[in-house]
Amino acid sequence: MQIDELLRIAVQKRASDLHVRAGAPPILRIHGDLIPIGDGHATALSPEETTQAFKDVTREGHRQDFAATRELDFHYEVPNLAHFRVNASVQRGSISLAFRRIGLEIPSIEELNLPSICGSLTLKPRGLILVTGPTGSGKSTTLAAMIQHLNQHDARVVVTIEDPIEYLHEDRRCVIMQREVGRDTESFARALRSALRQDVDVILVGEMRDPETMAACLTAAETGHLVMSTLHTSSASMTIDRVIDVFPPHQQDQIRMQLSLTLEAVLSQILLPRIDVEGRVPAVEVMLSSTAVRNLIREGKTHQMPNVIQTSSGAGMQSLEQSLNGLLQRNMITMEGALATANDPEALKALVTRG
Repeated sequence: MQIDELLRIAVQKRASDLHVRAGAPPILRIHGDLIPIGDGHATALSPEETTQAFKDVTREGHRQDFAATRELDFHYEVPNLAHFRVNASVQRGSISLAFRRIGLEIPSIEELNLPSICGSLTLKPRGLILVTGPTGSGKSTTLAAMIQHLNQHDARVVVTIEDPIEYLHEDRRCVIMQREVGRDTESFARALRSALRQDVDVILVGEMRDPETMAACLTAAETGHLVMSTLHTSSASMTIDRVIDVFPPHQQDQIRMQLSLTLEAVLSQILLPRIDVEGRVPAVEVMLSSTAVRNLIREGKTHQMPNVIQTSSGAGMQSLEQSLNGLLQRNMITMEGALATANDPEALKALVTRG
């Protein structure tokens, strides 16, 4: 079976991912569950078939890079169907491919059931906004929806730095330049430095992977730009600790001060299966900058942040448990799923009991 046909099946079945590897049939991830194509009756793929699939979705430059590193991230499009973020690797001596489906249409903040504060955050004139969560929690989609909201409501120059580019933005009110690491620029950090000389208002960095990129993001936010990026952390307090701990001890006080001055928000999200309709819905912890939050960052008291978040709902903040409780009250998720996701299951139970 041709790789494009497998991708069409993935889209038809509303799968988020397609896994292709030798020794197993193609496998789809549908609403979080792994399901073999053909309901387990499909023939296992051979190394030759996975190699051919790799050749079918890559160009010569990709293949040269892969031969040198045995790792490759790139973008692939099936015309009039969907875009895919692809990772190629080697396992047991043969090529393995993982396709993440990216729709041609960018969903809105409302369609994704994200907190409405996501819209107003994109209209901030400057600062740092971090969207965090585990792999596959929808961080890139959230950022794309936020950029789309900005594109509809304000006129700014936006530069995105992605690895690879996932959603394609069209200029509406904004001028949007999208750069792909490896194709259009050498690295996130280098592209960030270049962006500061491009009369840019908003910079989206696909991921803060290393100290150099983190430092460049903080500097850009400090010098009057709105910077949006992601981290693989599961809460606001963990996010602050991760950023600070990446730097050597002699720099951490400076980074703590920069964060306290520039951070506007941390949105920590995770996806749960819906029970009202097909699909998944995000539960989102929202931490916004406030005098209390800035003081806790400066003083290194991140362990106190959950209490500030929980008691600041009037200011637009919400804990993960409060978000889960809201989804439960709307009959969108199961109690079992909510308890398995909560950082503090007992706190969630107390919220549910109070109604």
